[in-house]
Amino acid sequence: MAGEGSEREAPPGAAGDPLVFRLINEIAIIDQLASRLFDRLMPGALTLPQFVVLNHFVRLGRPSSPLRLARAFQVTKSTMTNTLQHLDRAGWVTIAPDPQDARAKVVAITPAGRAAREAAIAVLAPRLEGLAEGITADEIEAALPLLRRLRANLDAERDGG
Repeated sequence: MAGEGSEREAPPGAAGDPLVFRLINEIAIIDQLASRLFDRLMPGALTLPQFVVLNHFVRLGRPSSPLRLARAFQVTKSTMTNTLQHLDRAGWVTIAPDPQDARAKVVAITPAGRAAREAAIAVLAPRLEGLAEGITADEIEAALPLLRRLRANLDAERDGG
């Protein structure tokens, strides 16, 4: 589905595919291409998975547990723990015992983590502006509500409907 990033136009027969499939397919291709671009542009020692976790914290504005993060990103708890350990060593998150449950942990972004995220965005922004050539700010604003609803539906599907 997402391995078609080099195609300039829809392949023959794609118009016969279900409309929602075509939408999700375009998003998947964009995700693949954007991920490779972000990977190449991440500043310093910051990796794309680490950036995505920092961005998640800024977007949601609250701490989380490793388990909730693993579920949100659909990775194993050990994969998320590894990413969080790297972020912790860099000083970009703190990992502390959960005051409600001593067996669990609470992860929070630090001011240095916010600064690392902002530095990455500063590197990405000029490249992203160039990619949006021919697309107006109004068109982007108009697309966001649809994409948010689609994300919410996908989140609900991930969580069991």
